[in-house]
Amino acid sequence: MGLLDKITGRAKKAAGDVTGDSGLRREGRQEERKGEAKDELAQAQNRADDKADEVANLERKTN
Repeated sequence: MGLLDKITGRAKKAAGDVTGDSGLRREGRQEERKGEAKDELAQAQNRADDKADEVANLERKTN
């Protein structure tokens, strides 16, 4: 999910390093962090879905 953001962020950081453009480097870091945040959100959503499934299974067993 956030892989594209991470890749473009790294590319911008590298371009900023090569050209000496600190603004481009900063933009790349921010985009990379955005990709990481998207990945963390997806993992949290997956954990929540897993717990919801676990609860549903337990409810079926007790009813």
